Amino acid sequence: MSNHLKNEYSPYLQQHAENPVEWYPWGEEAFEKAHKENKAIFLSIGYSSCHWCHVMEDESFKDEATAKILNEHFVAIKVDREERPDIDKHFQEVYQLMNQRPGGWPTSIFLTQDQKPFYSATYIPDEPRYGMMSFSSLLEVIADKYTKEKDLLTEKADEILRFLNPKEDKIQATKLDLSIINRFSDQAKQLFDNQNGGFNKAPKFPQASMLDLLLDVYRISGDKETRNMALLSLTSMAKGGLRDLIEGGFCRYSTDNEWLIPHFEKMTYDNALLSEVYLKAYHVSGDKFYKSVAFETIDFMIKNMSEDALFYSASDADTEGEEGKYFVYTYEKALKSFTKAGIPTKEHTALAKALHITEEGNFEGKNIVRVDDPANHNIPYYDQAIEALKKRREKRTYPFIDKKVLVSWNAMMIKSLFKASRVDNAYLKPAIKSLDALLESMYINSELFHSTLMGKKPKIKAFLEDYAYLAETLLEAYESTLDETYLITATKLTNSAIEKYFVQGKWKFSRGEFETNADIYDSSYPSSVATMLSVLHSISSLVDSVYKKFVFKTLEIYSYDVMRQPISTPRMSRMVIRYLKDDIIIKAKEEKLQTRIKDLDTLPHPFSLLKNDTNDGFMLCNSNSCFGHEKDFDGVLEVLKRR
Repeated sequence: MSNHLKNEYSPYLQQHAENPVEWYPWGEEAFEKAHKENKAIFLSIGYSSCHWCHVMEDESFKDEATAKILNEHFVAIKVDREERPDIDKHFQEVYQLMNQRPGGWPTSIFLTQDQKPFYSATYIPDEPRYGMMSFSSLLEVIADKYTKEKDLLTEKADEILRFLNPKEDKIQATKLDLSIINRFSDQAKQLFDNQNGGFNKAPKFPQASMLDLLLDVYRISGDKETRNMALLSLTSMAKGGLRDLIEGGFCRYSTDNEWLIPHFEKMTYDNALLSEVYLKAYHVSGDKFYKSVAFETIDFMIKNMSEDALFYSASDADTEGEEGKYFVYTYEKALKSFTKAGIPTKEHTALAKALHITEEGNFEGKNIVRVDDPANHNIPYYDQAIEALKKRREKRTYPFIDKKVLVSWNAMMIKSLFKASRVDNAYLKPAIKSLDALLESMYINSELFHSTLMGKKPKIKAFLEDYAYLAETLLEAYESTLDETYLITATKLTNSAIEKYFVQGKWKFSRGEFETNADIYDSSYPSSVATMLSVLHSISSLVDSVYKKFVFKTLEIYSYDVMRQPISTPRMSRMVIRYLKDDIIIKAKEEKLQTRIKDLDTLPHPFSLLKNDTNDGFMLCNSNSCFGHEKDFDGVLEVLKRR
């Protein structure tokens, strides 16, 4: 029998609709029940491709005995963190405050009937382990305490909320200057893994915004070490494991230092951001290998992760309850695939070795396909082997795909399509089609929404990240087409974002039910504040310089944290550098600029923009005034090289 999640759009909530737990979606129906029955609330936050969310469901939420305790003593609420990032953000802050460490998913929060948190955890096992009591025992203890000591728990919850929302917010400001470049480079060099690329030890995340800034720092300073750190990381990440050599696309993160054993889910934002960084690496290095990885990643997303020109949010790590089952091969099955493909038997041993396929395996007795040098592998029968292994996968069950449409993540992917279109014009039509589809389905009567299920009408209104990333993509569309309607829409969205989320130099991530502050730190993907500042700076340069005051005010407020530890905020650090270096706007008639769109990503100044204008030749301006006029584009390049 279905519970109260049966009519929800979220695929994650739908996954729990048949649990014996009497789940409710977040909302008044659940809160009224908690009040009426004088029960505490159990809040569980997760997402569809989360491995430990699946584990906790299998162990506890599908268990009749556990469900009985939960239903008898609590009101149980399920939240999809991707659908409601405002709720998730609020309770991640609660968890951090209560446990003095970052949380994770699933997030398990116990609340009073007035939605005040008094206990928090992440994954809770079904049996006593990891120094924790079992979930069912914990439920019984908390139910007993809530009956006997409710006032004490409420008092504790009020104290937590007071700490979470201090009345005075101290602001430390410091001077913004270009010393941030060397500070960022030095901090990156200290954390860099010289052998495998990337930063810190396992688990290792791609950290696309770090790599992106390293490449820009090289363009600004000429420091070859920053370029080499980025290129080694990108090459190492492409060897196989984190990158799926069989079908393309990148997994979420690596559980080891070598980028071999990933957590197998594939997220739209990772593939969007990484394809963009690989394109930048191609522009910086001239090495076509990086371009090929970028195109392969984009092609994977279009083929496997899109519908009606919009992109799904994620595919799962697990298949049939087993992590990575879809992706790995036994030695025997791999060799059978080679035989079926007509690869000579005498080549099998050397081919398997080159692809790191062994009898003992490199992942739980099976094999993740990998090469030692992805840029120059020169392996005989490589293409045939990859195609044969792909055909073997076709017989398997594909991992579950979350067909939720998120504006911010779609915008990231579409931005990469526009970037790719400046290298290969074949990507321009898909980019325009996707952007049109996103605007048509999620920007309705001048109201932007956050998410919906593919083909459904959206219900959840947008957050700061949606405004920021969509406006950034519209600006990218303008730079790639010079169609002014994109610039007008970006400006309109930006004005709405300022009105809704800007408060005296700081930015709110969400308003309304959960008013949360936007972060300056790049976590899973770049900070929405930094993305918004990038948009404001571009609009200041292209439309009206008045927008630059919002950039300065925000940078000033966060200056101490960013200048002291720029490596923790790479996208904000990039904005400090951009603000100090300023944009260069190349103004000319549209017909002259059209032939130069393809040069935009290789210009000597990394913060360059194109703008339609009526003057003859090419006018060179910064965000405040114009400083040069050149008859031809070669003259423009000479000026940019000197700056």
